[in-house]
Amino acid sequence: MNDNTTWQGMQFGLMSVSDVTRNPLTGETPSEAERIRDIVTIAKHAEDAGLDVFAIGEHHNPPFFSSSPTTTLAYIAAQTERLLVSTSTTLITTNDPVRIAEEYAMLQHLSGGRMDLMMGRGNTGPVYPWFGKDIRQGLPLAIENYQLLHRLWREDVVDFEGKFRTALNGFTSTPRPLDDVAPFVWHGSIRTPEIAEQAAYYGDGFFANNIFWPKEHYQRLIGLYRQRYAHYGHGAPEQAIVGLGGQAFMAKNSQDAVDQFRPFFNAAPVYGNGPSMEDFTEMTPLTVGSPQQVIDRYAAMRDYYGDYQRQLFLVDHAGLPLKMVLEQIDFLGQDVVPVLRRELQKNRPENVPDAPTHAALVKAKYGDKAPRQPRPNANRGDNVTGGSPYQDTESSFGSAANK
Repeated sequence: MNDNTTWQGMQFGLMSVSDVTRNPLTGETPSEAERIRDIVTIAKHAEDAGLDVFAIGEHHNPPFFSSSPTTTLAYIAAQTERLLVSTSTTLITTNDPVRIAEEYAMLQHLSGGRMDLMMGRGNTGPVYPWFGKDIRQGLPLAIENYQLLHRLWREDVVDFEGKFRTALNGFTSTPRPLDDVAPFVWHGSIRTPEIAEQAAYYGDGFFANNIFWPKEHYQRLIGLYRQRYAHYGHGAPEQAIVGLGGQAFMAKNSQDAVDQFRPFFNAAPVYGNGPSMEDFTEMTPLTVGSPQQVIDRYAAMRDYYGDYQRQLFLVDHAGLPLKMVLEQIDFLGQDVVPVLRRELQKNRPENVPDAPTHAALVKAKYGDKAPRQPRPNANRGDNVTGGSPYQDTESSFGSAANK
């Protein structure tokens, strides 16, 4: 195992939707090549600034560039030492679970365990027919596909027959997960209680995007997830693993932040022609102002949602030029995150788990013993014999996946 992570308590980082948006001040739209280069610079700068996580979404249409997140994240992991790379989101509905199992297990190996991923259905309806799927089956696809993925990472040889893909007989996904420990999975949702239920059922993390809706909306989803997490026997409600999204734009002077961000807010497709910036910041967690205003806003999040494990900020969107984005990362790293780490650690109950890491998952499974390192040989099982003398029976969720 090669896990250099040292976080305790919470993780803080960035999430990107990988948009390619016109800069309203210059009228110029960056090329895909520019944005791809910039996203690597942004991720590396996040590590230099002391942030913990960089996550990128998955899209298969303009104006987004991130159609292959594992390629991007492997490249970033190779150029960083401590940063945990993740997704926001991996499309569980339109990707084949076998490919997800293979690609993210490979990323797990290449990053030395410095990765996890967030499952979601995405927000682009036409992606379903592009990949031969029916959007009307979105929820059943998410449930069945993740059931299979969960097993592929925990069972050496899998027999599976479902509704949405050809059957698997004696199938072994390769490479096997690093240290024979599956990557940690978050289930992301902005509106769907069934996804909160799914996260709770498997004992996985639940990520509430927390960007476009009032806090009461996410309180209901997170409350349901915590309740059902306890129902399925994974721990007390406060021990459930919760992540939140957020948005901020900062300047030393709050009025300067408002003046600088307003043209980007007004012109960005995701905001444009909707509520005013003032109304939007009042109704949602978007905070435009000084670093202290961001600290005050996000230190209060646990008052609404309870103690949680991961906070990600969206800062590289809406046409903001690279220089501005890097300045935002500096504000986060120098002024905001150090204070939030201290504030959100205060009075944190001892039974609230730290943010998930590969090292912690290995420790939970093996204790002080050396982790198992699977090797592809005939005695272990393969797609010809289907034999599996070492099939994992220790996973607390392996049997649940078969229900």
